[in-house]
Amino acid sequence: MPSLKTYDLFISHAWKYNEHYYKVIEMLSNASLFNFRNYSVPKHDPLVNPNTDVGVKQLINLLDKQIKPANCVLIIAGMYVAHRYWLQTEINLAQKYRKPIIGIKPWGQERVPLEVQNSASILVGWNTDSIVKAIRQYSI
Repeated sequence: MPSLKTYDLFISHAWKYNEHYYKVIEMLSNASLFNFRNYSVPKHDPLVNPNTDVGVKQLINLLDKQIKPANCVLIIAGMYVAHRYWLQTEINLAQKYRKPIIGIKPWGQERVPLEVQNSASILVGWNTDSIVKAIRQYSI
């Protein structure tokens, strides 16, 4: 049997509100016949302090380095309003490198921010199969 492709993913998230992020990681980790590498930085391993001017610049540079090698960028649409600046920065970087963006609507959420709708290659529901199918279909 041939080996499975390993997808390099950047999963957008906020350290302060990361329960959806960890749930997406769990869903992808438990998906059948699916391998991925996570290029995101989790809360337990922050690289810089984003609360300083120097930290903001460092974080933007680090996000650039994380998004550049990714096959696609996953954006959990529910976090957009509270973290508009950082999510828009990640969208801009994904577009800079022509990375497909997969918007994920959290369970029970009906509305998706316009910025996510306009930038996403596809919007999917809170379902492992839908997310994996979109990653396989849209990844570069």
